[in-house]
Amino acid sequence: MSILVSACLLIGGGFVLVAAIGLVRLPDLLMRMHAATKAGTLGAGLLLAAVAFSVPGDGVAVKAVATIVFLLLTAPIASHVIARSAYYAGDIKLWDKTHLDELAEAIGSGEQDSAHRAAMNQGNPPRSSARASRVDPPGTNDAVPADA
Repeated sequence: MSILVSACLLIGGGFVLVAAIGLVRLPDLLMRMHAATKAGTLGAGLLLAAVAFSVPGDGVAVKAVATIVFLLLTAPIASHVIARSAYYAGDIKLWDKTHLDELAEAIGSGEQDSAHRAAMNQGNPPRSSARASRVDPPGTNDAVPADA
């Protein structure tokens, strides 16, 4: 059992270290978030597994497993939502060696993208934009009366 705990601690610590190095070394926000989410979640999960295996009693193991499940369900989703929001707000600059921006292609041309970002920075989202429904919080993009 101690070999399993030691392996989980070493491998989990290695993944957490890789996530920390990725946060420091990677060139743009999206890559840094990817490193923190993937490697950090796996590393934390392995460290929690080591705790579950090493501490006697079922209570700690149940809590560790519940925490692992919570991390696996929430960390990737939260990272995705934060990254997408930062992209839509125009707060990120992609790495200069990024060759493919699939989200920009899915949204439309770069002209629409820059016009939308300029409108969003002025606090006046365009209603006809395909991105407006994705950016506006609920209740802020209500239907405009016909005579307006």
